[in-house]
Amino acid sequence: MGASRSSGTTDELGPDEDSGGGPPGCSGDPGPPADDAGIPGEPPGSELLAALLDGMDAALCAFDAAGTVTHWNREAERVLGWTAREAVGRTGFAGWAVRRADADEVRARLMSAMDAPGRQVHEFALLRKDGGRVLVRTQSAGVRGADGQPAGVYCAFSEVHAQIDLERAIALSEALLEDASWGVVLVDVDLRPTVVNAYAARALGGGRTALLGRPLGELVVQGVEELEAALHHVLAEGAPSAPAELWVTLRTAEGERRRCWRSGFLRLASPLTEEPVPLGVGWLFRDVTAGKLAEQEADRLRFRTSQLHRAARTASECEDPMEAATSLLDFALAGFADHVLVDLVAGERLVRTAATPFDAPGPCLLVSGGAIPARYGPGHPALRSVERTGTVRTSAGAGDAAQVWAAERRWPRDAAHALCAVLRSRGRTLGVLTFLRAANRSAFERPDAAYAETVAARVAGAVDLAQVTAGT
Repeated sequence: MGASRSSGTTDELGPDEDSGGGPPGCSGDPGPPADDAGIPGEPPGSELLAALLDGMDAALCAFDAAGTVTHWNREAERVLGWTAREAVGRTGFAGWAVRRADADEVRARLMSAMDAPGRQVHEFALLRKDGGRVLVRTQSAGVRGADGQPAGVYCAFSEVHAQIDLERAIALSEALLEDASWGVVLVDVDLRPTVVNAYAARALGGGRTALLGRPLGELVVQGVEELEAALHHVLAEGAPSAPAELWVTLRTAEGERRRCWRSGFLRLASPLTEEPVPLGVGWLFRDVTAGKLAEQEADRLRFRTSQLHRAARTASECEDPMEAATSLLDFALAGFADHVLVDLVAGERLVRTAATPFDAPGPCLLVSGGAIPARYGPGHPALRSVERTGTVRTSAGAGDAAQVWAAERRWPRDAAHALCAVLRSRGRTLGVLTFLRAANRSAFERPDAAYAETVAARVAGAVDLAQVTAGT
């Protein structure tokens, strides 16, 4: 945006006394240029006034009480093409900046602001110096003299499309920060939130003002390192080309929540400087946890279905039914558990018949030398599964308690989560199948129990066949 030239402006509304009603040719060609030394009698502050007008972001002109142009800044020159020397001293816009047919109406509407309170907004079609027309939006207001009487009018104007673009930008920013259906967070260069919209406040579990200025580490328990790394990258290198999906764990009043946010980032720079000065980062995100969990569940289901299919084909080639049972379990373990134990009913006891190694990953193998009694104490999950003829899920506490918990239940020391599924065939309970996970994995959930029961049904069929074959 531009401003007026000091040689073409005065610091008071109204032309010098010798300017009369305007320079010769005020209705056509511009009059003689003003002296480069400035208008005689200007006070020492005229250069400051001109500099201030030069720095304005809007086109500005001013009229004295008679309608003579007294001020014209460089942005007005940019918009209309008329220089300050050509504009200052003219009477109104007639014949040069507006069509003669429209001149009286434009003059009346502009000068009416001199006696009206506040500002008036109008839209006019003005003429450029090259003859083209430009639609401008004006804001005009009256100016009072030292005696309090109307002394003139000042008028700030801009091209309508530029004003509309500005209004759209403001409206967009307000909508994003108020009603957007995704989260918007503005963070400063220290990565502290400065603006948070309603969606983001709900997602982060706090009020819009309560979250301002707080480190992200106070809001995000896990995943804050990845989030801050993304923000630092944007500040240093610019916005990434595609959205990123970030998994975070939030601290809320109801406990910790794990969420997935599909995030986009924008580097914010000041438009008021020649060199881009970073103001921070605009972070836009949507909570896609439900969709991601559904995708993961679908992938898991496809994988498990494929494993069961492969297990069935492999088991069908085994001559020994117990070998078929252990083959089924090898396929079932992949991605599902770390250990598996097979305990079969022998009278009033359970005996260990097959298991994976306790000290390292490995295949499920029959116990060498024959089955041995499982020394389970009262209330053991495997015994409860047999008693209920159903599935039992259980987990240990954190830390050293997990090792004690596993040792008391005669399980591998790294076990922290267990799922016991009963083996049933032809209406009889044959034993129990125990899947175990280490502490670095999540606990068994209901979908896991359904899968374990499917595996147990197939293993029970193989075990039943092995018992019938051995009996014959």
